[in-house]
Amino acid sequence: MRRPTFAVAFLAVLVLVAKPSSAQTWPQRTVKFIVTLGPGSGVDIGTRLIADRLSRRWGQPVVVENRPGGDGLVAISAFVGANDDHVLLAAPSGSFTAHPFIYKNLPYKAADIVPIARISNTIVVMAVPTSLEVKSVAELVAMARAHPGTLNWAGTTGSNEFLFAAFLKNAGLSMSKVPYRNLVEAANDLAI
Repeated sequence: MRRPTFAVAFLAVLVLVAKPSSAQTWPQRTVKFIVTLGPGSGVDIGTRLIADRLSRRWGQPVVVENRPGGDGLVAISAFVGANDDHVLLAAPSGSFTAHPFIYKNLPYKAADIVPIARISNTIVVMAVPTSLEVKSVAELVAMARAHPGTLNWAGTTGSNEFLFAAFLKNAGLSMSKVPYRNLVEAANDLAI
């Protein structure tokens, strides 16, 4: 009679050891991407394309929420404040890498954001309205020097803005920054 008791005890140990892990797969529910730029921006379009594919792959809804404004700080603060592993940030890396050089006080700590994937490349351009009749950077510099403080500029948040401000400083130019909540509006205004 000892043998059946041993066999039952051995089987019970095997069942306990072989019990499937209770770890859940991710995601278990809707995933949200918070985007630092507005609808129609390159980041928005790219994130929506990726969200559609991820939704099909994961079998869970993936939504995109645009939170433009405040040089990306609005979206980044919403992301950090969500404290939710199903909320992700979609932003140009310049949205947060340049912040420590631009602002004294940030509403988040650098350690609060961990980049996990690079999903696109950005091409940076400088453009002017055709009505300005400027055909090169040298001509733009000459015009800005001839008419200080009369030209305006707008740029994407973070590093691109930081780089353009450095360009202006190094060239000794005075242009006024026009802040846009959604940079797509700046491109539309430029085309007028």
